[in-house]
Amino acid sequence: MAIISQYSLFVWEKDLENLGDLKRLQLVLDSLPDEELMRTLEIERGHGRDDYPVRAMWNLIIAMIVFGHDRFADVIRECGRNVQLRYICGFGVWKIPTAVNVSRFVVNLEKHQDIITDIFFALVGKLCELLPGFGEDVAMDSKWVESLAKRVSDNKKTGRHKSGRRGEHDAEYGKKEYKGRRPDGTEWVTIKSCFGFKLHVLVDANYELPLAYMVSSAAGSDVIYGKELLEYLEKNKPDIFKRVKHCMADRAYDDTALIQYLKGLGIKAVIDKRDMWKDEFEKEVPGYKGIYYNERGEVFCYSPEYGERHEMRPAGYDAQRDCLRMKCPAKMYGISCSEACTCTHVKNIRIPLSVDERIFTQIARQSNKWKSYYNKRTSVERVFSRLDVSFGFEEKKLRGKVRMELLGSIALIVMNAMAIGRIREKKPDLIRSLVKAA
Repeated sequence: MAIISQYSLFVWEKDLENLGDLKRLQLVLDSLPDEELMRTLEIERGHGRDDYPVRAMWNLIIAMIVFGHDRFADVIRECGRNVQLRYICGFGVWKIPTAVNVSRFVVNLEKHQDIITDIFFALVGKLCELLPGFGEDVAMDSKWVESLAKRVSDNKKTGRHKSGRRGEHDAEYGKKEYKGRRPDGTEWVTIKSCFGFKLHVLVDANYELPLAYMVSSAAGSDVIYGKELLEYLEKNKPDIFKRVKHCMADRAYDDTALIQYLKGLGIKAVIDKRDMWKDEFEKEVPGYKGIYYNERGEVFCYSPEYGERHEMRPAGYDAQRDCLRMKCPAKMYGISCSEACTCTHVKNIRIPLSVDERIFTQIARQSNKWKSYYNKRTSVERVFSRLDVSFGFEEKKLRGKVRMELLGSIALIVMNAMAIGRIREKKPDLIRSLVKAA
């Protein structure tokens, strides 16, 4: 057999500076403004037993998120075989908490969600100081997180009931329906469902970092909670909200009231739209004979004698008249038109947004500017991808809305704290990296 000489059990003490992958955890811990939470928990503990200090237990929860463990048992096991992790968390060399200890600590954390929310917004405020233009272009979306249970615990039909924290009382079934049309003209429909919760997130579309969040059941409406999220930010964090200039979202947020709300606050909505027209393909623009628009916001002119159809091009937004300017394609691009000489619409036409504020927005839907901003919406999908892949939310199954809100907010806190740590280390190109060691 191969003989290996025995090493000292305490050789790790000489290697504390070489943390390797644990550097990511240290980076997050050094950036967290969590002193108020720690003091509050320490006061609650009082003079009782302190085998596992509050600060060490909090650091362990942070480590669970940083390293993507989906269960408390996994991070406890990792702590048991990694002496450096125990040292960074603050447990010392030999003390390791049990799953019961961690579970009790998390229950205490759930009572202080308001302080944890303050930690999140403190980090957002710091990012506003460190990153130029942070919060100007935002995108919002939601993601499902499945419940540990398969159904609500209190079932009146069967008489089955499970009370306490082991019961699922908050989750609901959510359903999403996707529709489309194939090249041959036939329609397709795909239905997806989830029993659990929904995490609604508003992110900076340029830096791909979270700005605000909210938790609902899986059946929660994107439009309703999206507007509530914006209203919460406007009311409670006006210094952050006043920075927003553009808001991007997919068609789930297509709502006239939401668009009007954003417009009233000086925010330009870049939101994809649903197909709502059933029988009509085009409608005539009020006040312009021979000018029509479709549900996608495209505007067409028809020549009066031969009926030649040309798409008019957007020429900007008239803020004084609250109108979109549209220009004759023959004048703008030199397109040949047999009736250009006699056409009455060779100059700009103005379409009031009030004609249909879902279709006509401050940034014309068929313009390159609209497409450029809408492409930024994928930033929120990349944030969700990091939650799933790097933080383990793809496999995580939670019980109860309170637990979902706690772990969801801590994950977003870690994301922002790591970005701040990268900036302080003069590595701004790594602010979105959650895996690479600093």
